[in-house]
Amino acid sequence: EEGIVKGMYRLRKGNGAGPRVQLLGSGTILRESLAAADALEAEHGVAAEVWSVTSWTELRWDGMEAERSTLRGDAKTSWVEACLGATEGPIVAATDYVRAVADLIRPYLPSGRKYTALGTDGFGRSDTRKALRAFFEVDRDSIVRAALAGLGRSVPSAPSKPAPWTA
Repeated sequence: EEGIVKGMYRLRKGNGAGPRVQLLGSGTILRESLAAADALEAEHGVAAEVWSVTSWTELRWDGMEAERSTLRGDAKTSWVEACLGATEGPIVAATDYVRAVADLIRPYLPSGRKYTALGTDGFGRSDTRKALRAFFEVDRDSIVRAALAGLGRSVPSAPSKPAPWTA
């Protein structure tokens, strides 16, 4: 419950002894993050932990408060650092907002970690939600590619972007 209110909680631990990644998902894209975790573990031997982000804004405000506390001399750890500080591997955030929203927490991530934000920048229309998520590269396969790239592994080529539907 604390994590829900503070903006993020671990929904699923990664399975296996291979390399690790942290997947942050919000809104409807959380399901894509869960599917990506399954694919990473089954197809690539990568242990993927999934974090549900309930509020990018709360995480940002908490991080800003942690910065202010340092200036006052009573340093506090941000919730993002508290959650992700002891984890390993690159962090991939996926949201159905523009990627700038997921970038709100970048300053509060553990130092030296690779961070990739995926979001729905620009305009697009498609005949299905699946095609639209593929177009914006926030679907399962795009999250898998971002995680593998963060690990420095070869990345399966992406299918060509589907043409947006037009009337």
